[in-house]
Amino acid sequence: MKKKLSVLFALLLSFMFILSACGTSDKNNAADENKKTETKETEDLLKKVKDDGKILIGTEGTYSPFTYHDESGKLTGFDVELAEEVAKRLGVKAEFKETQWDAMFAGLDAKRFDMIANQVGIRPDRQEKYDFSNGYITSKAVLITSKDNDKVKAFEDIKGLKAAQSLTSNYGDMAKKNGATLVGVEGFQQSVELLGQKRVDVTINDNIAYLDYMKHKPDAPIKVVATAEDASQSGFMFRKNSNTLVDAVNKALKDMIDDGTYKKISEKWFGEDVLK
Repeated sequence: MKKKLSVLFALLLSFMFILSACGTSDKNNAADENKKTETKETEDLLKKVKDDGKILIGTEGTYSPFTYHDESGKLTGFDVELAEEVAKRLGVKAEFKETQWDAMFAGLDAKRFDMIANQVGIRPDRQEKYDFSNGYITSKAVLITSKDNDKVKAFEDIKGLKAAQSLTSNYGDMAKKNGATLVGVEGFQQSVELLGQKRVDVTINDNIAYLDYMKHKPDAPIKVVATAEDASQSGFMFRKNSNTLVDAVNKALKDMIDDGTYKKISEKWFGEDVLK
């Protein structure tokens, strides 16, 4: 009897070992398949763009001078022109998909676009989830208010005030950190309109956007009262594991800088080189 039990126990142990080994093998196989799929996606994105003959680009179309519609209704702007030149150097057509800023990241996640061209600030928290090209513009945040507002003189003064901001932007974060209540807008133009209507007290925005706006509307009743010390860079944004496409875009940007094309585009929009 004892001998039979011993034999049964040995068989049970052997069976459990086989099951355990199979489970480990299945897990390893699944992990290998995931790696293969991930690698395939990484390798295929640039190929897909070239095979399709176009690169899908998410942008607002409401953020002058970076991405907006001119008087004829054509989509234009610094980011638009830069992205079109990059696409040209990749040998494909730039096809823009316009969407509101607050829905743009979700659109990228859902693969509605291959990249975003919309002055997206390169930040550590975003880099954890997304890939970025090299920075193509450097800017500083400015605090803007109405010309007749003499109470706001520094970022610290906006605590408890209403700030017109794109809710998920760098500038929205700055306003929130300084204690302001955010009022959501679709772009700089709407921020200025709300300031003029006294529906908000301030907006934090890009110094380059402000300068461009004042160039076209010098009588606008707004003013800059403070400038942030830290400069930030913006770049084209991609889904994670877009390595080959990012590398190709970076090469195109470098070539544009080296041959003077970038400077030409920059001076057209801002009157100076805004790379650094």
